[in-house]
Amino acid sequence: MTTVPKEINAAAAKKNSAEKLTPMMQQYLGIKENHPTMLVFYRMGDFYELFFEDAEKASRLLGITLTARGVASGNPIKMCGVPFHSLDGYLAKLVKLGESVAICEQIGDPATSKGPVERKVMRVVTPGTLTDADLLPEKAERPLLAMCSITQRKTVTTGLAWLSLASGALKLMEFSGDSSTVAVRLQQELERIVPAEILSGDNGNLFDDYAGTHINRVPDWHFDVVGGHKALLDQLGVATLTGFGADGLGAAFGAAGALLRYAQSTQGRGLQHVRSLTTETESEFIGLDAATRRNLELTETIRGQESPTLFSLLDHCRTAMGSRMLRHWLHHARRDQNVARARHEAIAALAQSEAAGPLAATLAQVPDIERITTRIALLSARPRDLAALRDGLLQLPALRGDVVRCYGPGQGGETGLLAAIHAALATPTACLDLLVRAVAQEPAAMVRDGGVFATGFDAELDELRALSENAGQFLLDLETRERARTGIANLRVEYNKVHGFYIEVTHGQTDKVPDDYRRRQTLKNAERYITPELKVFEDKALSAQDKALVREKMLYDLLLADLAPHIGTLQTISQGLAQLDTLNALTEHAQQHNWAAPQLVDEPCINIVEGRHPVVEKQIERFIANDCRFVNERRLLLITGPNMGGKSTFMRQVALITLLAYVGSYVPAASATIGPIDRIFTRIGATDDLAGGRSTFMVEMTESAAILNGATEHSLVLMDEVGRGTSTFDGLALAWAIARHLIDTSRSFTLFATHYFELTQLPDSHPSAANVHLSAVEHKDSIVFLHAVQAGPASQSYGLQVAQLAGVPQPVIKAARKHLARLEAQALDATPQRDLFAAPATDPYAQEEEEEAAPLAALNAAQQALLDAIADLDPDALTPRDALEQLYQLKRLAAA
Repeated sequence: MTTVPKEINAAAAKKNSAEKLTPMMQQYLGIKENHPTMLVFYRMGDFYELFFEDAEKASRLLGITLTARGVASGNPIKMCGVPFHSLDGYLAKLVKLGESVAICEQIGDPATSKGPVERKVMRVVTPGTLTDADLLPEKAERPLLAMCSITQRKTVTTGLAWLSLASGALKLMEFSGDSSTVAVRLQQELERIVPAEILSGDNGNLFDDYAGTHINRVPDWHFDVVGGHKALLDQLGVATLTGFGADGLGAAFGAAGALLRYAQSTQGRGLQHVRSLTTETESEFIGLDAATRRNLELTETIRGQESPTLFSLLDHCRTAMGSRMLRHWLHHARRDQNVARARHEAIAALAQSEAAGPLAATLAQVPDIERITTRIALLSARPRDLAALRDGLLQLPALRGDVVRCYGPGQGGETGLLAAIHAALATPTACLDLLVRAVAQEPAAMVRDGGVFATGFDAELDELRALSENAGQFLLDLETRERARTGIANLRVEYNKVHGFYIEVTHGQTDKVPDDYRRRQTLKNAERYITPELKVFEDKALSAQDKALVREKMLYDLLLADLAPHIGTLQTISQGLAQLDTLNALTEHAQQHNWAAPQLVDEPCINIVEGRHPVVEKQIERFIANDCRFVNERRLLLITGPNMGGKSTFMRQVALITLLAYVGSYVPAASATIGPIDRIFTRIGATDDLAGGRSTFMVEMTESAAILNGATEHSLVLMDEVGRGTSTFDGLALAWAIARHLIDTSRSFTLFATHYFELTQLPDSHPSAANVHLSAVEHKDSIVFLHAVQAGPASQSYGLQVAQLAGVPQPVIKAARKHLARLEAQALDATPQRDLFAAPATDPYAQEEEEEAAPLAALNAAQQALLDAIADLDPDALTPRDALEQLYQLKRLAAA
């Protein structure tokens, strides 16, 4: 019987002093000890290898073979590995799974090393510190975030610092309150920032429940406020942070210190490209909580797909930089109307000058300069990055020419957004000249392959290359001479990487081989030889190749160093290109789909004429446009109408048009005038949160609570079918109370969709509320939705007709019709009820006296019998004779 050896891990092997481990394994264990929570990729020749528990984990996650190498504690050492040239693909998979990896390289010379070749962890790859193009999503950021909290007298101050390492954008934020308030605010900010990785202190607990994000614990002393402030000053090279709006911060400095320390340690060097700081405040952006972002499907559908969304619709950007900026704008619409107005003016200028098409064609030739610049700063840029950067910078004069033709008097002038972009796109002459002179037109993918530098850039490199490149002619000449000297007509002089240069002679001709030929290799059909002359040339040529590669590596390091002073300029150019690309994409979309320029005003209002849902109108053949009017005296619209009638679409389109206006885009409407907006809330649909232990109704009420606690008179609120997750009377009472709170207390602009027809009485006592409905008509046994918003309440819900459209079996529909008739009859026969909406004297909302509802006359027994007889009729099952008999019967009942 085979026994399974007891598993051991790296820590156990390290502690077992009695075990004789190889020097190589001792070296590995020393490196692993410094990176206990990461997978260590240990370079051995052409492979990266993993050992012990790392090997088991990696083999499971990557689907690679688990084997063994050597013995520790009497048991085989688990091992797996991946080829070094395939590393990026495996890293991408691990990072996507939330794993962190330490890349350990050979830094010593095997020829001179005594014992194991010296190795060192050269970089650490974590979900929040990615810069490689192969590991990053092209159109989204993956920021690293750190949090520091300070508690004083029951007040918690939380500081956030987050960094997109791929762009160098560093941002800070700080907020205070009691612990519950701060926890809610923290959750909202994390949903906005969407960090790929979070740094928290050893004792931190606020991040524990933030699902879907890699949380990394670091020592609490890394969050020292004074040390963090100094780290920021050193990183930015300034004496004060006043110019960055960071005066008075504290906890945010602690977060920044931990963030910078961690980021630098993963890269193994300083962060040359982190040169600026942005301090964000709560009032800067239009608030969008996670439910709102999900319900409006800004960058992801409710089902988690990438399209169709608002972003996928608008993303006509030709560069990845533009796509990332567009995504950022959609999630970070500024409350400052002047920001949006400047973008509207730029779009108008681009449209009027008809420059969008030429700009798009030129922008398509521009690479991701932002991320290439970062890789230059981190010394990880590859030769083709530099070639792409060179070719992209060559497009700047054409782009500036198109931009300058767009602006002028009346179109933003010299102070407009396009003028600022024009200034940002100035060609960096010295940088471009260096790239043109240095980089080959089509360089090799890696420096180790050679062929990176252009001829003429370095005389010594050119000389070494000449020795190698002239080898071909030398071999031809030698072959011709040797054939003549030996009389061997099929003699060949060739080269391969394994055996170097050689002379090949078939076996039938070997008797003609001269005495100075020395056998190098015997093949099945031929012999290979070397001569003194060929050996001298081989040594010289191969030495030149090796020296040329060494020279290119040295020149490449110098080239990256020479490009470092241009990093700031390149970042300015990338920001200008991103803005231009985003504005141009919005212009193209507005022109193609008849979008209009919105008007942002100071008065509270939302007045949309012939508004359309930007995404839905592209999915259907004919979209019905609708108006929406809010003013200071009209703040809540009660929306009724049938299921599938378009209530949710109408509500979402109002929110999206409002958001687009503040993003700076044109909008899908004939016209739109919009006042100040601070937040957009939505409560549309709900599902169980099983993992969180919340029912559908609990989710619904949680979202409603967030709205009631956070909405102000400058907020836009969308409430769809609130109260439907519980009993009829509970739900109706809640819906009524929530609507009245939004009317009287929040005073938000509110779209309130409901199937509770009782709520349509609210406008009678609350003049700031109004009824609208989406209409439908019945045709034979079917229903036709008109999707048009009209004044007044709906007459009915058409629930049975919608069920029939959904394919509910006909017997079920017929049974439902009969039961509905009975329920309606019972409602008519009910005893008088007090008005549901008449508030008691103690009701804080009450403005009117309670009134008794007018009593309804009860039907007599004959009338009830008549209604029952009608309900029992099945016209489709009656013969003409039966129908006539039933008609006489009904007449008798009516006369009774």
